[in-house]
Amino acid sequence: MQLVLPSRNRTLGTIDALGIVGLVGLLVARYVPVARIIPFWGCTFRETTGVPCPGCGLTRVADRVAHFNLLGALHANPLGTFAALVFAGAVVASAVHLIFGVPLPELRLDDKEWKRARYAAIGLFVANYAFVIFAYRVLHWR
Repeated sequence: MQLVLPSRNRTLGTIDALGIVGLVGLLVARYVPVARIIPFWGCTFRETTGVPCPGCGLTRVADRVAHFNLLGALHANPLGTFAALVFAGAVVASAVHLIFGVPLPELRLDDKEWKRARYAAIGLFVANYAFVIFAYRVLHWR
């Protein structure tokens, strides 16, 4: 694994794109009540089967993170909360990068490390989905 720090620049990169997407998403979550204004909004999979889908709770996560309710966001979907916080961090990093020209570090992984990262991501996804099902069915968290 290598962490490379490029020279000072203001060129758009991956973190900047994530920051822009994160900023737009969190602003929409903060100021637009999407679940109330779109009549068909909801989880069809959960309504049909009674089991939440892996993405259940992501709208609530975005809304709760945008309103600084981190505990409520964790209850809705822990991995989604982590993703929302990564997007928020990308917003800050991108702003610092684009305004002040501070270089953003680049992480470079070899093939073996990418394989481990994929397995870890799959494991986190499965554990998160198990938690979402447990919290919905047993703890009745919404």
